Amino acid sequence: MLMETSDELLAAAAARGDRAAFATLVGRHYDRVHGLAWRLTGSKAEAEDLAQDICAALPSKLRNWRGEARFTTWLYRVVVNAAHDLRRRQATRARAAQGWGDWEIARQDEIASQAEAADWLAQAMTRLSPELRDTVALVLGEEMTQAEAGAVLGVSEGTIAWRMSEVKKRLRAMAREEAE
Repeated sequence: MLMETSDELLAAAAARGDRAAFATLVGRHYDRVHGLAWRLTGSKAEAEDLAQDICAALPSKLRNWRGEARFTTWLYRVVVNAAHDLRRRQATRARAAQGWGDWEIARQDEIASQAEAADWLAQAMTRLSPELRDTVALVLGEEMTQAEAGAVLGVSEGTIAWRMSEVKKRLRAMAREEAE
């Protein structure tokens, strides 16, 4: 008996909670929903997921169906809207992934730059006198204050300040030489 009932009557009954009417509607139109979804997405797997999602959401969507158009017209609109939503979500994910990709590239570049700078500094330090190397190792490497480094090396804080100033001058000179 339900097989001869119009889509519009079945939709109205399904909207009121009639499970048999809903099952008849889905059975009657699933292939259409899937076929349109496939044409809209271009992917069998996406079409299957989309058709299943539409069928799962259909009971709540039917409550909003006003019967102003044929049921099939309304159902096609639901499929088209679902496909558009899927494309928007995919585009958003792609943009987010691209953004993360750009961020990761920048992060890797920064890590490489820092490693290169650390390697250059380590190599440049071998060209400094032992007193200057010791001072740099404590102040920069161990993050000691100039007073703490002075206490470890047995010199005044002023001497440590002078040595750090001298280290900066020599490192700048080395960098200029290498740049030329």
